[in-house]
Amino acid sequence: MADSPAKPEASTDTMSLTTKIMLGMIAGLIFGVIANRINVPFINDYLVDGLFHMIGTAFVNALKMLVVPLVVFSLLTGVFGISDVRLLGRVGGKAFGLYILTTAVAIAVAIAIALLIGPGVGFTMEGVDTSAVQTADAPSVWMVFANIVPTNPVAALANTEMLQIIFYVIVVGIAGLMLGEASAPFVKACEYMNDLMMKVVEIVMAFAPIGVFCLIARVFAQQGIELFVPVMAYVVTLTGALLLHLFVTLMILLKVMTGLSPTQFIRKIRPAQVFAFSTASSNATIPVTYRCVTSRMGVDNSVASFSIPLGATINMDGTAIMQGVATVFLANVYGVDLGLSGYITVIAMAVLASIGTAGVPGVGLVMLTMVLTQVGLPIEGIALILGVDRLMDMIRTAVNITGDAVVTVIVGKSEGKIDVGVYNDPEAGDAEGNLEIDPEAEQHLAAIARHSD
Repeated sequence: MADSPAKPEASTDTMSLTTKIMLGMIAGLIFGVIANRINVPFINDYLVDGLFHMIGTAFVNALKMLVVPLVVFSLLTGVFGISDVRLLGRVGGKAFGLYILTTAVAIAVAIAIALLIGPGVGFTMEGVDTSAVQTADAPSVWMVFANIVPTNPVAALANTEMLQIIFYVIVVGIAGLMLGEASAPFVKACEYMNDLMMKVVEIVMAFAPIGVFCLIARVFAQQGIELFVPVMAYVVTLTGALLLHLFVTLMILLKVMTGLSPTQFIRKIRPAQVFAFSTASSNATIPVTYRCVTSRMGVDNSVASFSIPLGATINMDGTAIMQGVATVFLANVYGVDLGLSGYITVIAMAVLASIGTAGVPGVGLVMLTMVLTQVGLPIEGIALILGVDRLMDMIRTAVNITGDAVVTVIVGKSEGKIDVGVYNDPEAGDAEGNLEIDPEAEQHLAAIARHSD
């Protein structure tokens, strides 16, 4: 009797992608601190500034490479899935209103915490290099909204102007709905391209642990731990305000407005938070955030494809918190009493700045100059926090994308566009951390999109 064919051995690689990324982050931190301490030219020149810089930059570029096609095709698929222009307007209005609300609450809480702790009191500006400070002009609120309409859609796509891309794609999607059955081939092509981009996301994510290691190692090798000592009060206050908003304010909002479990949410958004922390870019994290809220939380593509890219563009809770804490810190450094009107101005300007701020690393500092100018504080003071801003940027980006996901879940729940069973299922979308979509869940989400009202 012929031997039966041998069964393939079960894979011994049981470690989830998120666990690998966390290990890469910890290893990068340890390596970076050691490299900063020993300060060997070969390590700094050929590993940190050479190999690590190359791999880290390539990984971030690969993530950014996904953003425009993923947003375009997922948003088109989402618009076609909604199939009701009034519903689309309702989803957009809810998302926009919640994003503005959470940003305003975030900076108000941050200012209150900073006033309570008082970072910057007794600080001296002696020896601080102010030559690296960049300034920004305050945009007109009218021009912020006027510039949402692109003069050249191709240029908007090439330059990753997210608000302009979202506006143009929505207009195209609505036009496709108006054409009715004639758009069927185009709709099918968009659905295929959306599925294709999901597979490209999986390919890029396979290299995530290496990319994260290189990014984290380079940051700590260049800046070290000692950089925190002179501005420790600012770092502690800002970190505390960010974590309070992430684990308290946003989770209360989620629980009150949806009744869903915040613990389940935190567990399922973890992969996106890790990527946001590693890349310090809300835009680069869009693919991961999108996958988390759809495959792991059960939010329908028709909501997530609109809300997530919009949030990455206008929802800057973490950046607003930084601007609030930094303003109080610098006001204390210079001995300036801003008063109630001054802090109200800070809140208003930070909310406005969040709408026009790109979701890329470091842009928050540039926009901070706009806020400081409005309240009469010297922009040269930004030099005090330049050194630690990269690490703070990583934390606040994780807060930003968490806010995006919270608002998306709230809007999805209010519109009946979330599968609560998927949300409450710890195994849905691989709760251990892999970003691969379970085939049954993928089919279920596709069915929701096809049969949406």
